[in-house]
Amino acid sequence: MTRGNSTINIGLMGLGTVGGGVAASLLDNAEAIKQKTGRMVRLKRALVRDLSRPRDPSLPTELLTTNPEDILSDPDLDIVVEMMGGDSPAGEYLERAIAAGKHVVTANKEVMSRRGPSLLALAQERRVNLLFEASAGGGIPIVGCLMSQLLANDISSIRSIINGTTNYILTRMAREQTPFADALAEAQAHGYAEADPTNDIEGIDAAYKLSVLGSLAFHRPIPHHLVYTEGISRLAPEDFRYAAELGYAIKSLAIAVAEPDGAVRARVHPALVPDNHLLANVDGVYNAIEVTGDLCGQIILHGQGAGRDATTSAVMGDVLGIVRALANSDGPPPLPDTPGMAQDGGLDVLAHPIDELSSAYYMRLTCADQAGVLAQIAQILGDGNISIATVIQKDTDPGSGTAQLVITTYPSREADVQSALRAVSELGVVVSVNNLIRIEE
Repeated sequence: MTRGNSTINIGLMGLGTVGGGVAASLLDNAEAIKQKTGRMVRLKRALVRDLSRPRDPSLPTELLTTNPEDILSDPDLDIVVEMMGGDSPAGEYLERAIAAGKHVVTANKEVMSRRGPSLLALAQERRVNLLFEASAGGGIPIVGCLMSQLLANDISSIRSIINGTTNYILTRMAREQTPFADALAEAQAHGYAEADPTNDIEGIDAAYKLSVLGSLAFHRPIPHHLVYTEGISRLAPEDFRYAAELGYAIKSLAIAVAEPDGAVRARVHPALVPDNHLLANVDGVYNAIEVTGDLCGQIILHGQGAGRDATTSAVMGDVLGIVRALANSDGPPPLPDTPGMAQDGGLDVLAHPIDELSSAYYMRLTCADQAGVLAQIAQILGDGNISIATVIQKDTDPGSGTAQLVITTYPSREADVQSALRAVSELGVVVSVNNLIRIEE
């Protein structure tokens, strides 16, 4: 590793939108970085897929390579910054870089969710840093908070909006009554959603991020594949209209809660949030993360959760932290403690499946517009130990002889609600069960 006053060399793997932002920051702010850290930094090599592709910033040809070995096998590189995304080959590249004694910075939530414990263990063994602030909140400094400022707390819950694409779509649906498909098309046109938006709209991206945050908050691995995920494609403009009448906004939430018996329940799904809560007022591509601890109480971090500048800010913060440590140390730089993400703990940390969740619920049904319908539905719900809180009849259609029925419940067991709704759907007076959304009070 570099010592003394020598320049710190950096290899960048991935030169897409955010990678380009990191490259521009390294090239344009070298003097400012030296003033802040005490060392010069140099972008020595950048891995790209296509040498001929135009890019911003435009880099000298000699800096570009399509061969990962030019970075992984270069003994002069001190820090590898991975901005490729995806689990493979990025995960293998990170493992090789760490094994070779290079410090690593990544924004890759999938890799950290899937391989975080093993990569961090390897980094400890090799006495190098693996930093990943940008992997879970974009420009929101939540990873550092959980690892340092909030470490003294016994965290009881995380409730968050951590996918800007879905939040943009839901904001458009709420404000403009835009149908889901149209709002998704707008998000794609603005570059907020990928051509294949599955990871965003089905909650997969948020599950990766919640896996990372939950592992840090609760000091045990939270495997991403055991996070319950539910997408937003079933939501319709009328759900937002009815929710507003009831005093709620609809948001896609990523939630991790420590249960009294020590288990953790982690879930990603749409939810009704009281309209006076801060999370209900997080709009557009912004993200917010609410953490509740025994000492800090309830705190909320709010900011841009994605995008070139916000993510570049988080990545460069990690890079400068390593550079400063190298500048101030004559031996191996001090390693940050990484509570959570330990390799022990196992899969039993999620002992409570979604069926055992106790929640209030919002139901929207299309029913025959005739007497006695509510009585039949109420009978089934009552038999399932589900108490009705409110009932609203909306949007009567004389042509079809139907009406929308909106029901909210008092807290009930998820399995009971799902079973009752299956029975309700079989009633001759019920045309369709349009939606079931949990209510987060």
